[in-house]
Amino acid sequence: MLSNKQKKKLLKKKHPTTSTESHYIKQMRQYRDLFTDFPSVKFLINNVLESDHLIQSKLLPQELPELLLPDDIQDQIFQTINAKFDKGDPEGDKLWDQLSAALPKLDKALRSYRDYLENQYGMWAYISGPFVKSLANYIGHDAVLEVMAGNGYISKGLKDLGTTVYPTDSLEWVGENQTGKHQVIPIEKLDAIAAIEKYQDQVKYVIMSWAPDKGGVDLDVLDAVRKADNNLKLIVIGEKNGATNSKAFWQRAHFIEPEAAQQLNAHHRPFDLIKDQVYLVD
Repeated sequence: MLSNKQKKKLLKKKHPTTSTESHYIKQMRQYRDLFTDFPSVKFLINNVLESDHLIQSKLLPQELPELLLPDDIQDQIFQTINAKFDKGDPEGDKLWDQLSAALPKLDKALRSYRDYLENQYGMWAYISGPFVKSLANYIGHDAVLEVMAGNGYISKGLKDLGTTVYPTDSLEWVGENQTGKHQVIPIEKLDAIAAIEKYQDQVKYVIMSWAPDKGGVDLDVLDAVRKADNNLKLIVIGEKNGATNSKAFWQRAHFIEPEAAQQLNAHHRPFDLIKDQVYLVD
């Protein structure tokens, strides 16, 4: 039988502490100071810090650029140091060694921003303010149901813009990790199919964001939307044949309104290796 001390150790491993999570932002500030003479690098770091600040302030963040260091960053460092120090100056050599050693760590940190958001805030799909504004414009005066809403970032953003929205989730995952403690809007405890059955006569759109790539709940949602009597439309956010949704879902989905989808994706651009997009489906 585990002692209380052993249980606490296990809990700490399963649920990262706030101080551990916030270490990421402290580290990014240190990198910003270290690379203060390199605007292209500071631009990326500042975007991460501003995004985190807005989410922490209960606001939707800005759009992000692709969080990748410039291909020629080592050349930039070399040229900057040569311009600042005389050849053979030990201070220049020291700075070169310091910056060169930091580059791969910074690169990894930038690529890990999505992981940080998942662990710190339970934000799996990166939902920006401009994207939600375009989504609200597309939905117009109609009502919308969000299934598998997670912590409710999309629903909260839409509600703040005056859209009638019903955020729902089974909430079965809440006890598994810290993300369940960061709901930004009250979430009605309903699984996806029960939610569609309850609200299908009150809404025109159903939003499904970042459905699991295993299991068949996304296909169940697709079937339920198609069986609804009032011609529901499904708004899907995910990576086609990638990190989200089942392969069967992507095979059976019928993509519609490509121009409208393109306009929505103008404010939902990938910032890392996951290339999720907005798809309009019937």
